[in-house]
Amino acid sequence: MSFTDWKIETINNILPEEFYNLIEKNKNHIAKTFPVTLEHTADLEKTKQFIALNQNKENHKEGYFFYPRDINTNVLIGYLCIKSIDNQKAKCELGYFVDEDYQGKGIISKLVSETLAFCFNTLKMNKVFICTSKINTASQQIALKHHFKQEGILREEFKSSDGTLEDVVYFGLLKSEYNTHER
Repeated sequence: MSFTDWKIETINNILPEEFYNLIEKNKNHIAKTFPVTLEHTADLEKTKQFIALNQNKENHKEGYFFYPRDINTNVLIGYLCIKSIDNQKAKCELGYFVDEDYQGKGIISKLVSETLAFCFNTLKMNKVFICTSKINTASQQIALKHHFKQEGILREEFKSSDGTLEDVVYFGLLKSEYNTHER
């Protein structure tokens, strides 16, 4: 698959049913890293409420949501959210996953690249950060590929789906660093 086989959709262009299907298909794949999303999409009715909540967040500039879609099948194949927006400090967090069947095809890398441009140029953020599980090396590679710096390990910062508190690796990218590498 090349970059021409998919496109980025916004929250206003997706249906709760298709997001529910994406989550259901990837439940085991994202169980440890997206427990809140899983909890809010346990059934179709909860998914509808979750999408409505996120549409409201986007309307109030409290979060932004992007969904890669396979152009050939018209199926959602991933999810990226901009969250933890702090306008006072001009920073935000990215969270993302791609359908297990589409891993290793550069989709998340391209999606993160597009989202960074949005964060720094449209939202006027000074810093974007990614917090990832210590064992999620694929996500760490995405951060490093986009010139994020590992700033540290946050101990017992994340509560996994089984209730375990886990350490996370914190990566940050400043606008000045982004501008240097985008030239």
